[in-house]
Amino acid sequence: MLRLIISLLILAVIAGVLGFTGIAAAAAGIAKVVFWLALVSFLISIIFSLLRRAKL
Repeated sequence: MLRLIISLLILAVIAGVLGFTGIAAAAAGIAKVVFWLALVSFLISIIFSLLRRAKL
């Protein structure tokens, strides 16, 4: 997922430099959504890991 975020951000930067503002905005928007999904998934996995460790 991190690789997807980085590639979309690079695409957004390249498109912004070349003047394709619509593509740059879309790629940056998608990268933001994927970033937040990855962050939420990471936090949920930490919480479940801590709960499982506490039960042992």
